[in-house]
Amino acid sequence: MTGTPQQGAVVSDVEATAYTVPTDQPEADGTIAWEATTIIVVQVHAEGLVGTGWTYGSAAIAPLVERTLAPVVVGSDAIGNVATWSATVRALRNISRRGLAGMGLSALDCALWDLKARLLGLPLHRLLGAQRDRVPLYGSGGFTTYGPERLERQLRGWVEDLGLRRVKIKIGESWGSCVERDLDRARQARAVVGNDVDLFVDANGGYTVGQATRVGQALDDLGVCWFEEPVSSDDLTGLGVVRRAVLADVTAGEYGDSLDYFHTMCEAQVLDCVQVDVTRCGGITELLRVAAVAAAAHLDVSGHCAPHQHAPVMAAVPNLRHLEYFHDHVRIERLFFDGIRDPVHGQLPLSPDQPGNGLSFRADRAERYRAR
Repeated sequence: MTGTPQQGAVVSDVEATAYTVPTDQPEADGTIAWEATTIIVVQVHAEGLVGTGWTYGSAAIAPLVERTLAPVVVGSDAIGNVATWSATVRALRNISRRGLAGMGLSALDCALWDLKARLLGLPLHRLLGAQRDRVPLYGSGGFTTYGPERLERQLRGWVEDLGLRRVKIKIGESWGSCVERDLDRARQARAVVGNDVDLFVDANGGYTVGQATRVGQALDDLGVCWFEEPVSSDDLTGLGVVRRAVLADVTAGEYGDSLDYFHTMCEAQVLDCVQVDVTRCGGITELLRVAAVAAAAHLDVSGHCAPHQHAPVMAAVPNLRHLEYFHDHVRIERLFFDGIRDPVHGQLPLSPDQPGNGLSFRADRAERYRAR
């Protein structure tokens, strides 16, 4: 049942807080290693209701939101969030929308959409015009720090416990200096999940073009069907070379921070699927535009990480392929939010009746991880 916000409902407050959560064990991909992940939670208030959005990045995003963006948002129309988005983008002109500022913008925009849905008494995916009530997933983790036993346990958990039919591991270890181990781990993954599960790999831009081509052709023999960032996502020419040389779909886009970025990438015709991250690209407002640009290029989109932040908007994207069920972010979102739903037969179901994103932020559980 929908509600009607009071005439002139305005945003009364904006809060942003960073929390740093240790990983369950050391993790690494092809180009970086880490032992903790920082989530920045943004909350916006109006008429006694709270909208929540978040991003993953540096703790420095929180003061940027409160000092630079909050003054633009407080006092704005609580359901006029597209206009507010434009105003916040203008406010970032002199410090650049890219990087930390864009991530703060993204979390804030997600919070404003969540608030709007709650004011209207609607589930967020329905407010956005849902195409579906559940979102297809792929399991993601398989870090290069994992030994054979840990990798097998994670892969079996995705397939046997969660019913996922797509799984992804990291390769490109140490900037492409461990190719034989990369291929051994891919062989192990295929042996564990069998031939009926789609196997994805992610090099995080760790290879040269020549390496990526040779590795990709070896992966073709294993039936790998998704080769993510075989080279840097900034190397459009290199992505095109790899795409023409391998059978797997070549994908990139997770670092995209504007519509122009994705227009350039799609126009280059070097990808088979466009990755987009709602916590980086400019939030829900921009993600919907990005999906339209990809559709005009006859490309699907895939949501990158932050599965429970992505799920409502991805439910409204006609050209969605799937959403990344990323190990680190699943752990944190389960810890920090009530209302998290489990995958069913490899898909993430959305609440049919809970307003907004259907989640409640648990500040009491998050407090111990607050970044000081």
